[in-house]
Amino acid sequence: MHQRKSKKILIYFFLLIIVSSISNNSINNLNLSKIQNIKISGLDPNDNQILLNNIKNLNAENIFSINKKEIVKLINSNSVVERYEVFKKYPSTININIQKTSFFARINDNGKIFLIGSNGKLTLANKTFNELPYIFGKPNLKEFLKFKKIIDNSKFSYNKIENFYFFPSKRWDLKLKDNILIKLPSNFTYETLDHLYEFLKINNIKSFTVLDARINNQIIIDE
Repeated sequence: MHQRKSKKILIYFFLLIIVSSISNNSINNLNLSKIQNIKISGLDPNDNQILLNNIKNLNAENIFSINKKEIVKLINSNSVVERYEVFKKYPSTININIQKTSFFARINDNGKIFLIGSNGKLTLANKTFNELPYIFGKPNLKEFLKFKKIIDNSKFSYNKIENFYFFPSKRWDLKLKDNILIKLPSNFTYETLDHLYEFLKINNIKSFTVLDARINNQIIIDE
């Protein structure tokens, strides 16, 4: 009885060696396809090429070994990126779809003109964007985006604004393209803007240049 058990154990042992050898050989001989195509869409041709070169510099041997977090880090390093999707298409293709940010305003930072994006990042202006309003002062980017959201929820049209003025007290003024300066209270809401909009609508806007709404329930005009 003991001999039979010993024989069975010995047979199982040899079978295990044979199976292990087959598995190891299969893995060693497995030919994983190298990355052959990296397709990037959504950026300007130059930015697409820069991102493509940076991803290639990761030197991933195949689509399984490439680190998706490293790709995401490279994408996020570009300040014009708003959203993105990364797809691994097996066996050898990576597709990257990018949505660019929208630029809302211009601002001076250390003597250089930057664009404020909807993603809350600054992008160096490499060409003129004179159609965008200019911000005087040093607001926090989140504060500006919050301000813009209030404007968008009001009756005012954002594209009618020429300049913004931000003060250390965190108060805003805005200048319209028809040369009217609006002084806003520090705690303004979209209702405040709606009230000012209606005031401008029913009055001759050519008769004054300043609307001062810093005092609650009052509009002081300067002709």
